[in-house]
Amino acid sequence: MIDSADALTAFAARAAGAPAVALDTEFMREKTYRAELCLLQIAIGAEPVCIDPLALQDLSPLVPLLTSPGTIKVMHAARQDLEVLLPAVGLVAPVFDTQIAAALAGHPAQVGYAELARRLLGVELPKAHTRTDWSRRPLSPEQQEYALDDVRHLTALRASLLDTLAAKGRVAWLEEELAALANADALRVDPEDAWRKIKGLPGLDDGRLELAKSLAAWRERRAIERNRPRGWILDDLVLREIVIRLPRSPEALAGLPEMQESVVRKSGEELLELVSQSGISDPPPPLPRRERPDPEQVALVKRLAETCAEAAKGLEISPEVLATRRELEKLAAGKRDVSLLRGWRASVVGEKLLAAI
Repeated sequence: MIDSADALTAFAARAAGAPAVALDTEFMREKTYRAELCLLQIAIGAEPVCIDPLALQDLSPLVPLLTSPGTIKVMHAARQDLEVLLPAVGLVAPVFDTQIAAALAGHPAQVGYAELARRLLGVELPKAHTRTDWSRRPLSPEQQEYALDDVRHLTALRASLLDTLAAKGRVAWLEEELAALANADALRVDPEDAWRKIKGLPGLDDGRLELAKSLAAWRERRAIERNRPRGWILDDLVLREIVIRLPRSPEALAGLPEMQESVVRKSGEELLELVSQSGISDPPPPLPRRERPDPEQVALVKRLAETCAEAAKGLEISPEVLATRRELEKLAAGKRDVSLLRGWRASVVGEKLLAAI
């Protein structure tokens, strides 16, 4: 366990210039907007260490290592870890994500680290500390060993997966997928785009959709300002109810299903002001009628899904690695700005889907 500035500086010096390091994090975010980085695990060759950011506060000695273009950071399901590390050390890059590589090699799209280690290395990893509160100190020797296991096998997994992908001629596919992890903007949420994460908004009229965008942006900024989960500021269900019912008074706002009294007390005036500023008439226009799915569109999406599944079977990978249902629906609706028609997917499935259309 590295928990002093001198020990961290010494470790960073030993690690400098390493061609690859294994990297993982433990963090907590149940009660905050910004995840609290509680532990870093790094392995250089056969030397795995735990680094305690709660004791250190300053992780700057690690910045050259974690951002060096000459050192590959081997991680599993890296996106959340990258998001958590961004404010502490900057954008960690370049990254080799063993989950992404495994999906291209024919394993389940969301295969876990322990399962992948079992499949490829025959290693059985313990699961005793999956619910550990990593913010508590001291960590027991057993907890530290569990954390170190998360990086002990990453470089071996990388080597195995690279062999498989090279044999299948898919290393270029992997490079294309990993390039997306080098975009720092994708690791941040722009309040103006926060509405895109809310389910159940399609089918709204223009006025209500704009109100939903305003409410989501307000909630995101308030969550950032208070460092609290966005759901603690305003629940998704309540946000949708405001958009649909358009309350104009404190009483109407308080009467919404699942609305908490504390939200009305602390933020009621602001929420009502957002409704007022939306410019939606009172009484409001009726909600658009939900149209029944076009049978031809439904049949086309089904045909595209079958085409995708057939292509995936031939490649021995999961269909979802090639395309999501949402992308197939967009393609069927005539949209062409989809990942299916770019990069390696265009040649292995995109052209087949266009032919099916």
